[in-house]
Amino acid sequence: MTSDRVVLYAEFTAVPGSADAVEALVLGYAQVVRSEPGNVVFDVYRRVEAPERFFVFEVYRDRAAFDDHLGGEAGRAFNATLTPMIVEPQSALSFLTPSAGS
Repeated sequence: MTSDRVVLYAEFTAVPGSADAVEALVLGYAQVVRSEPGNVVFDVYRRVEAPERFFVFEVYRDRAAFDDHLGGEAGRAFNATLTPMIVEPQSALSFLTPSAGS
């Protein structure tokens, strides 16, 4: 990956009894994000040992593509629906940078 890519993961926990609904919501949103011109990867995972915990790995072409993603109406609608379905006040984002030699 080139150094100008934006790489991150988001983590969140479904409120009890809503994990399958959260998964359906996130998978639907994944289809939208994957169609964005600057998106490279948007992969959704559930933890094996805690299936109510979600991990979403994301890669964007560059900062402008990521900013376009953040500013999109689809993201605002997704987050408005997701927020009451998760334990945290919002998804916890962790930004990554490639190690030397990657």
